[in-house]
Amino acid sequence: MYKRTKRRYMGTGGFTVIEMMVSVALFAVVMVVSAGALLSLASANRKAQALQSVMNNLNTTLDSMVRAMREGYTYDCEPAVAGVVPGKVHDCMNGDTQIAFEPRGGNAATQDQHAYAFIAPNGAQAGYIQRSEDGGVTWSRVTAPEISIVDMKFYVIGTTPGDTVQPKIVIEVKGVAGGGQSKITSTFHIQATAVQRILDI
Repeated sequence: MYKRTKRRYMGTGGFTVIEMMVSVALFAVVMVVSAGALLSLASANRKAQALQSVMNNLNTTLDSMVRAMREGYTYDCEPAVAGVVPGKVHDCMNGDTQIAFEPRGGNAATQDQHAYAFIAPNGAQAGYIQRSEDGGVTWSRVTAPEISIVDMKFYVIGTTPGDTVQPKIVIEVKGVAGGGQSKITSTFHIQATAVQRILDI
């Protein structure tokens, strides 16, 4: 009796070749799916970091604009097409796409005014923000190519000297960040406010 039982167990021990092949195939499928998910997560993380870098560029640009406007004075929300008129002031209750102002330590009698302007999208060209530091003579782009500004307005009040209203600028920016190689886009709608530091008495 003992010998028969021993033989029966000895004859049925281990795995067959079919069982091993099925096990290896299932393991391979699980590994391929897991590796694909891991690669997708890594790719999504890289794209999210690229988008964050683009948004950081936009935030830095707006912070720089607000700081310069806050320390400036003589705001002109309706600069001339051919350049900035020194000493001119103008409110924009309904908003405008460009603004000029005298920078801190500047001279209102000379052509050293700073200016910002929104260039609207044109065909394949994305909209962007540009800056001038010589009264609108030369301009340079300040937003990254991965940022497309769709709409931008400057609202200005209190520019008339002695009107008891402290000059204030509200900036409204709408656009899309991302795209290109990252294929991830994010729309944004940002508002920023700058109040002139110099008392308007």
